[in-house]
Amino acid sequence: MTQFTAAWPRLTATSVIDILLVAIIIYELLALIKGTRASLMVVGVAALALAFYLSRFGQLTTLNWLISTLLPYTVFALIVVFAAEIRQALTRLGRKLTFSYSGASEEDAYDDIVLAANLFCQNQTGALMVIEREIGLRTYIESGVPLDARLSYDLLATIFRPSAPLHDGAVIVQQDRIAAAACFLPLSMNPVLSTQLGTRHRAGIGVTEETDAIAVIVSEETGGISLAVGGKIERDLTVEQLRDRLGELLRHPVRPATLPTPITHGVPHEEGDGSRAYPADSRVNQETDG
Repeated sequence: MTQFTAAWPRLTATSVIDILLVAIIIYELLALIKGTRASLMVVGVAALALAFYLSRFGQLTTLNWLISTLLPYTVFALIVVFAAEIRQALTRLGRKLTFSYSGASEEDAYDDIVLAANLFCQNQTGALMVIEREIGLRTYIESGVPLDARLSYDLLATIFRPSAPLHDGAVIVQQDRIAAAACFLPLSMNPVLSTQLGTRHRAGIGVTEETDAIAVIVSEETGGISLAVGGKIERDLTVEQLRDRLGELLRHPVRPATLPTPITHGVPHEEGDGSRAYPADSRVNQETDG
């Protein structure tokens, strides 16, 4: 038994780190090429590697000579064939590093939300977009339709189109991706809020009372842009003001508010929306807005 274990190399902390790094690289490589044409090319490369091994093991002189002659050029061929995938991998790596260490880049990532809010404002399209920060929104994500799609202006415009099946409810954004659409959110029970505020605005305020998320709300009745954070709501913002506020909030997170809390504009102006009456503690689909 001692002789058997002595044949194994000694496992050290450096060896463990080395193995983990190689495993991570292999995993990221497989995740990168999954579902692309590169996956079939990898199968072809693996077949060539297997043929090279069999030629050496079976002492196939001619095949071994052919593969050994072509092998030095394989690296250059792979670079040419996988050029697009290599660029994509480097771009993804750079984007991850940018999101980790640059607040300004994170602000730029949500510029699509600002552009979409401008479109909804002009067309008077109701919308509710929630941006996740430090406190996870998994509970609310699971209540909607999972998307896990890249955040883009075109996708937001498509989701909140009145004829779209996912336009009711909230869109939840995680970093640079839309996690889910048509999500249910808790309604705010703040007694200070105007009774004329509809479910869309109350849902946007409600999620910011329980978490540190940011909610961007567009009224279906007036097209007004509102921003809710920390249980407070800022109404009738311009597109430039919304962009500036998102930039500030994404760099300086705030803690969830404790009820009751006043809204930022003092006495809220009334805005009729014809919303239906719901119990104060219910979770409803945000079909109407204030």
